[in-house]
Amino acid sequence: MNNSEEVFEKLEKLNINYKIVEHKAATTTEKADEYIEGHEGVRTKTLFLKNRKKKNLYLIVMDDEKRVNMKALEKILEDKGLGFCSDELLMEKMKLEPGVVSLFGLINNEDKDIKIIFDEDVINEEIFTFHANVNTITVFISKKDMIKFTEELGYEYKIIKIPE
Repeated sequence: MNNSEEVFEKLEKLNINYKIVEHKAATTTEKADEYIEGHEGVRTKTLFLKNRKKKNLYLIVMDDEKRVNMKALEKILEDKGLGFCSDELLMEKMKLEPGVVSLFGLINNEDKDIKIIFDEDVINEEIFTFHANVNTITVFISKKDMIKFTEELGYEYKIIKIPE
């Protein structure tokens, strides 16, 4: 079973409605946006971050056009040395290649050791977009189902204002 099949199997098992758009490989959020132009939904960017000691891992879901101020985020999260996870840690924790990080990667996080953060600037949107653990399929799901997916996998989440 490939990565996207696991996503769809889990969504169906959880009785989550979704829509997909298949497209050419999208290696940037800008390219992904081109492929789904005209479809309703907030375009998300999902960042996989770690603290300096690699003890705390974070999955940040935010608008794809927003930039994050890491120093200000460190203060909000009360953590130090935030930075992007290595490709190796991404593979170890979510079984994903760089460029396809999404909420759906949590399916593969056996340790359940990733903290989920949703940006309050997008949390009131109705439809969210994520890669289906591959960069050739974009999934559209409702906010309600995004939260359901997160909770059904056993994760708690926080909603904070991601600083720019």
